[in-house]
Amino acid sequence: MKLLITRPLPNRVVDAARARFDVTLRDSTRPLSPSELRQALAEHDAVLPTLGDLFRSDVFADVPRPRARILANFGVGTNHIDVAAARAAGLVVTNTPGAVTDATADIALTLILMTARRAGEGERMLRAGRWDGWHPTHMLGLHVTGRRLGIIGMGRIGKAIARRCHAGFGMEVTFFNRSVVADPGVPARQVSLDEALLADVVVVAVPATPETHHLIDARALRQMRPEAILVNIARGDIVDETALIEALQAGRLAGAGLDVYEFEPQVPAALVAMENVTLLPHLGTAALEVREAMGMMAVANLVAFAEGRALPNPV
Repeated sequence: MKLLITRPLPNRVVDAARARFDVTLRDSTRPLSPSELRQALAEHDAVLPTLGDLFRSDVFADVPRPRARILANFGVGTNHIDVAAARAAGLVVTNTPGAVTDATADIALTLILMTARRAGEGERMLRAGRWDGWHPTHMLGLHVTGRRLGIIGMGRIGKAIARRCHAGFGMEVTFFNRSVVADPGVPARQVSLDEALLADVVVVAVPATPETHHLIDARALRQMRPEAILVNIARGDIVDETALIEALQAGRLAGAGLDVYEFEPQVPAALVAMENVTLLPHLGTAALEVREAMGMMAVANLVAFAEGRALPNPV
């Protein structure tokens, strides 16, 4: 089988793929261009795409009889792929759940602490030579221990965040989830979206779907307390970025911690200018062993497909 890997991946993953497939490894770190998307479907039996490779319905419409039979996505989120259109064109889609859970939860905790304790602002002050020494009211932030946490989306990642916040900081855990969660893993209350938004720290951890687009909109942000902080480690378009900027500028929200953006890699200048916003460049799974695990899971999906076995991680 002829396999296209759309971005550079860890060597271990590439070697594993080359051991089983005729691999074309694209050397660019940028997403596939419109013409490359169409060539990928027309010229390869399998494609290993990732975030930003926009396999939308128009791409499949332009390649009505694709050679490709599988998109083995590198990552758990597949909002860049029109899965229904892929299926209609005869392709199966897989992803890499599980491998990303702990690393993404760790980034959520990083953003919670950095934003609550004003760590980014403090480092910028120190590096700029503007720190004039300790005093009792200097840079007072939010003490997270014992505070209420509101998790939006109690899947694998939401549960991992809850465990860390409950066990590490004694936080009261509330969560919103569309389906009933019988075992959240820690003492926690399943509540409405509006009640989850009343927490001191609100973390967005839902998958990106048409139903969750702008789930955190102007109305939802008005529901939050002005002393609260919002953290997003899911996908950027779940939060209405314009509404978030307006809430922060108006002082209706104490701060935000973001690892994802609605139109990334573009980040609004208004967010960059705010001292009470922590901004990370989509670091959720940025650890070598995690990226290797994701890649090996994608290769396992490809191998199972090639051998006619049940797919480990179908979408």
